[in-house]
Amino acid sequence: ARRARIGLEGVATADDAADRIGLTPREREVLSLLAGGRSNRQIGDELFMAESTAGVHVSRILGKLGVSTRTEAVQRGLRRGVIDI
Repeated sequence: ARRARIGLEGVATADDAADRIGLTPREREVLSLLAGGRSNRQIGDELFMAESTAGVHVSRILGKLGVSTRTEAVQRGLRRGVIDI
C-alpha cells in the first residue's frame, strides 16, 4: 500500500487487534500455531523455545482472551481479527 501510495487510514489490522487485547508479537505467533492444532511441544520446536515456555505463552494467551481452552482462544482470536486461517 505504501509503494502504491494507497492510504490505509481507518483500516484495522491484525496488529491493531492484538495491541487492543495486549498480545505480544510472540503470543500472536503462538496463537497462530494453536490455530494449526499444534501441541506445546510442537510450538516449542517450531519457535525454538522450551515446551514449558510455550505452555506459559499459551496460558497468558488464554488469560488475555478471557477463555479457558485452546479452542476458545483460537475462536476468539479469529473473531477479533488477531489471526486468520
